[in-house]
Amino acid sequence: MYKRVLVTGGAGFIGSHMADALLAEGAQTTVIDDLSSGDARRVPAEAELCLVDITDRPAFDEVVDRTEPEAIFHLAAQSSVTVSVADPAHDCAVNVQGTLNVLEAAGRHQAPVVFTSTGGALYGNDAPIPTPEDRLPAPLAPYGASKWAGEAYIRTWSAASGIPHAVCRLGNVYGPRQSPHGEAGVVSIFTHHLHTGRSPKVFGYGKPTRDYVHVLDVVSALRAASGIAGTFNVATGVETDVMTVWGMLAQASGARVEPELAPLREGELERSCMDPSLARRELGWEAQIPLEQGLRETYDALIDEFKRSE
Repeated sequence: MYKRVLVTGGAGFIGSHMADALLAEGAQTTVIDDLSSGDARRVPAEAELCLVDITDRPAFDEVVDRTEPEAIFHLAAQSSVTVSVADPAHDCAVNVQGTLNVLEAAGRHQAPVVFTSTGGALYGNDAPIPTPEDRLPAPLAPYGASKWAGEAYIRTWSAASGIPHAVCRLGNVYGPRQSPHGEAGVVSIFTHHLHTGRSPKVFGYGKPTRDYVHVLDVVSALRAASGIAGTFNVATGVETDVMTVWGMLAQASGARVEPELAPLREGELERSCMDPSLARRELGWEAQIPLEQGLRETYDALIDEFKRSE
């Protein structure tokens, strides 16, 4: 596919799986990550890890110009809704200015960028279910606003330069390597609570729905989108409520733990489910891993990870 590739956020949950896939294809892979949320242990040994913040343009430019990537997968982001509410300026700096830095550097090397955006945080509560890409965004938090702004830069720079940059709006991604210690990643959070026998707090009283998509399906979508201009939902089109996810994981564990029900947090959605039909038509992509199978395999993988870190 490519000889030289750069992955921003490559020490993160999705980014490390992306690096694995690129290396498996034989690509020389460079990872840029400031390790603010990533983990250097996730980065494959065959990849070069550069400890750089994407908002530090001189440092970022030095890596890009030295490695001369043929493609960039831009996964680095401030991805916490609550952090974006508490510090919208930081959220904007990373997700907007950082994305502009990536685009400017990519342009010098004619490298197409795949930008990972969000679906649920963009579309809002009044969107039709499942939501198509042409739905006008109505974000509820600064995080969604900054991702929408980042998308605008991607589309504008693609149109102006002729370089086929792509936007991939991700559903709720789950899978191995997902951290249980943040606010996002409910599958990992639930699995960790089941592992430790602690009762998790289930927001929205377990009723909110999401479109859960396995990380390996996401990686295959990002690879398919590279070099194709457009905006694509990367999701299953299946709406699943939080309590159903909890029930599947609890069954996999065999543990008897009752969750604590709580109201939704500020900026969180009641429902989210995305229409992936455009990605199927334009990219030849669709999710392959059914939720029940994915949750069972993810539970086993995460438990192994938790045990190794104890």
